[in-house]
Amino acid sequence: MLSKYNITMQNASILPTLIQSQASAYGHRAAILYRDDDTATWKEISWEKFAQTVSRVSASLLELGVGVQENIAVFSQNMPECLYMDFGAYGVRAVTIPFYATASEMQVKYMVSDAKIHYIFVGEQSQYDTAYRILKIEHSLRKLIIFDPAVQKDPQDNVSLYFEEFLALSDGKDHSDDIQKLTSEVQPDDLANILYTSGTTGISKGVMLTHRMYNAALQAHEGALPLSDRDLVMNFLPFTHVFERGWSYLCIRTGCTLAVNQRPQDILQSLREVHPTCMCAVPRFWEKVYAGVQEKINTSSPVQRRMLEDALRIGKAYNVDYKMKGLVPPLALKMRYLFYEKTVIALLLKTLGLERHNFFPTAGAAIPTAIEEFVRSAGIMMIAGYGLTESTATVSCDRWNKPISLGSIGRPLNGVEIKFGPNDEILLKGDTITKGYYRKAEITAMAIDDEGWFHTGDAGYLRNGELFMTERIKDLFKTSNGKYIAPQMLESKFCVDRYIDQIVIIADQHKFVSALVIPEYGLIEELARKMHIDYTSRDELCSSPDIVQFIMDRIDTIQQDLAPYEQVKRITLLPEPFSLEKGELTNTLKVKRAVLNEHYKEQIDKMYEE
Repeated sequence: MLSKYNITMQNASILPTLIQSQASAYGHRAAILYRDDDTATWKEISWEKFAQTVSRVSASLLELGVGVQENIAVFSQNMPECLYMDFGAYGVRAVTIPFYATASEMQVKYMVSDAKIHYIFVGEQSQYDTAYRILKIEHSLRKLIIFDPAVQKDPQDNVSLYFEEFLALSDGKDHSDDIQKLTSEVQPDDLANILYTSGTTGISKGVMLTHRMYNAALQAHEGALPLSDRDLVMNFLPFTHVFERGWSYLCIRTGCTLAVNQRPQDILQSLREVHPTCMCAVPRFWEKVYAGVQEKINTSSPVQRRMLEDALRIGKAYNVDYKMKGLVPPLALKMRYLFYEKTVIALLLKTLGLERHNFFPTAGAAIPTAIEEFVRSAGIMMIAGYGLTESTATVSCDRWNKPISLGSIGRPLNGVEIKFGPNDEILLKGDTITKGYYRKAEITAMAIDDEGWFHTGDAGYLRNGELFMTERIKDLFKTSNGKYIAPQMLESKFCVDRYIDQIVIIADQHKFVSALVIPEYGLIEELARKMHIDYTSRDELCSSPDIVQFIMDRIDTIQQDLAPYEQVKRITLLPEPFSLEKGELTNTLKVKRAVLNEHYKEQIDKMYEE
């Protein structure tokens, strides 16, 4: 584990020159690791190789005729090529627009049309197939460039290029003077990216991110995180997500080695293979880790169970009750913790691949208290934070060298102004805040008021320098009895139960709170065997009164401290998880409540029958 005092000053270069500058500093050191699935090994890309490829991308973009501030799309899962494209485009003042690898054909078509895109860089076969169908009908779209050489092109496709063919466009041609001139002409308010939001509440909007915003955000993190060029950082979230994008740029600017995890479902394997020191994640990742540890505790022998439970109990006392608050633990507690840290906790972390942990930024949704306590009890430095696409990621984050309160979302970054509007809405100003949405003047005017304050839609408050979020104002439900319900708060409370995989609160304009529950199917199948419940299908299992009552009893235990009007009164177990394919989730895996209300209208109505 790295010491929290190991901090490397960031390279102050702007994005268009950053990779070349880091190559001069670090040369043959590994900048990027990626997994070669054919050999099941992780391979290195040096800073020098990274810089060379970025320069070739810039030159080849000029060969294609890409102009200043022209929009280019990257439609791919995480790959090193995504980073080559970003920084290569910045070198010629082009704008990259990342699409989620799971984006539907309709979403891609909308973004291509909205941003007037001529070139799409695609990752694997599924992205190529989707983009090629659009290529045939969108006349503004000229060419696809394919990252994965294994992709099979359509027999009629005579315009698309593989990435190596694209790079070869500039071979033997010297564009260094042109690139240097364009780089020197980069303006702070040039667009760097347009990031299209997930669209949970309506049409997708393109958030404009400028070079000024990125530079301000990166500088604001200076000294805020214990990050150094010795850190090995696992990439987990999509580069399309502003959290991962901003975090990765910060790591690159600090000189860290970035291990690119190509597929989210491989992350646990990747952690065990790479043993990273840092990784940014959403609470859902830690909820899964927590559920796995709870399952291990429940299936262990009595002696092992007591050891694990005692280790976490002592870990909580040491880390949560003392260290997080900036207090010095008693010597006896410290000695007991050090014993568990070197034995039980060390073994637990090693099985996860986290034994070299430094710190782990976590944001994107509310962090359930039980999850935060568990992570910190295991000695992992979770850095809770808050941010939006419109704020270039971070608005606030925990400070490793200041007291931390459970439930807070950290301390505001330097340069980010915060005030509170009606209903305690968090309002933002500063160089990291977007000037608006691409080609959406009316929506921009609704989000940014006449005084320049961006309205987040989140309610919160400051206490002792820490920011706390209370609710998502737009998501508040009002029951037919006039009571307001914050669904995300309730959902984060219930989802820590190991028998619950996903839960969605239903309450708006209804007389009481109910919920749609995706159970952990493996656990309820095991439970059915123990309870001698016969079933022939998952539908039948989820409809079993005994199983439903079992889950309801667990929910009742969790919600004892809630007000009566907040408590879930009825539930429905669903036999299939919510999915992207059915349009029930956004690309960032947030639920689309309006779609769920439509898809499960029959089940919802049944819960409110007298």
